[in-house]
Amino acid sequence: MKINLKNANKLQTLKGFGTSACWWSHYCKDEKTQDEIAEILYGDSGLKLNIYRYNIGGGTDMDNYRVQNPWRRTESMYVYDREKEEGYWDYSLDKTAKDVMRKCIDKGNVDTLIVFANSPHWAHTSTGQASGSLMMHTCNLPKANYRKFADYFLTATQRLIDEGFPVKYVSPINEPQWKWGGSYVWQEGCHYEPEEMVEVMHIFAEEIINRKMDVKLYGPESGEMMGLTPEYLDLLTKDELIMSVMPIFAYHSYHDDNNPKIRVDFKNQLVTPHPELRFDMSEWCELPNKSHTKNFKGALITARIIGQDLIYAGAESWTSWVAINQYSIKEDGFDYSDATLTATDNYEEWYIAERYYGFAHFSKYIPVNSNCLDNGFFPDDNNDFNVFSFLTPENKTVTVIVNEDKEKEITLDGNFSKMEVIESMQEYKLKTIYNGEYKNTLTVKENSILTIICED
Repeated sequence: MKINLKNANKLQTLKGFGTSACWWSHYCKDEKTQDEIAEILYGDSGLKLNIYRYNIGGGTDMDNYRVQNPWRRTESMYVYDREKEEGYWDYSLDKTAKDVMRKCIDKGNVDTLIVFANSPHWAHTSTGQASGSLMMHTCNLPKANYRKFADYFLTATQRLIDEGFPVKYVSPINEPQWKWGGSYVWQEGCHYEPEEMVEVMHIFAEEIINRKMDVKLYGPESGEMMGLTPEYLDLLTKDELIMSVMPIFAYHSYHDDNNPKIRVDFKNQLVTPHPELRFDMSEWCELPNKSHTKNFKGALITARIIGQDLIYAGAESWTSWVAINQYSIKEDGFDYSDATLTATDNYEEWYIAERYYGFAHFSKYIPVNSNCLDNGFFPDDNNDFNVFSFLTPENKTVTVIVNEDKEKEITLDGNFSKMEVIESMQEYKLKTIYNGEYKNTLTVKENSILTIICED
């Protein structure tokens, strides 16, 4: 099998990799653990992530709520008294999440801070809850409160800026197409019909401009690649005010883990016709999650999706869902947490999941401002062997190979003098198996990931 590196065409420029601090950061109270996790995620010895998603939560009325798991609720800096029908800001709240965010930023690699919401504040919703409407597929935010939501969200954002957090983007709507209501109340969420979504985003654009905030609008973080996503894009791009402050269309690539062709369709139908926009893949985890945390299969799937989202779908950045999730022990005794790390509720126990290493094969070795490359490779129908290439600002060619099949021989078509090969599989992780003169033939072991760094 021959991989073309010599004449590979340059594609889009990468803006980096990231993850979300949603939920887990609120409960990571131990400073030593905070330091360790910040290094693992954002430090030079870890993933070297540069994108941070901070969640401005909808808060919880403890006398009226449906989400039972506290890890699925988010503390708000706005306190509302239902009896007095008035609220006030208490900026001492959400302290733990802000402490974690500061530690991650202090690692020096974060250049993109995005604040996002799963729901408006509970006091502004129809139900008095941040978990969606009582009727599924119905917006939980009354039209009369659209501007209250914008005021709440942007006031919280401004406070973060005033505290020294370098907020770059605001994302008020997350996965508007899902039902987020009825009995589906396991987390914060709010459904919006496409027209409602655009109206809310328009008000946010107005408020950003009127307040002269140095932030840009981001979103609408559609929960799937196709579906309603083309309609969202069409409606948003027709609104001149929104487009004046929204340089990025963000979406999630859930539910199509074994479908590289849909990523090609996404690029052809949405990305290519809109060169004025940057497209970010801002959230993914394996759905349905069939890989437990200690199974290398999770790393293989993660690496495959990252590469396909970047090369085939044209994403300029790639961000995982939550960095840490709770232990999820199933009947077989294995932990099926869907994050890059997994932890008990109080962090007395936590560890790195195998899927972390699938992420690491990209984020550790492909820096910001690298170019994606078209090396001419596309997987066959089995989708079990994938090859992705990138050109770094230092003119190094980095190729990530994901082999979910039997051992294979490959030939690299390129003119280089030096080569380093980093390998991960179930038995070991991120092991340098070769570092020396360039050679164009390599063996790719069964169920392994290789990162190959070539330079002149």
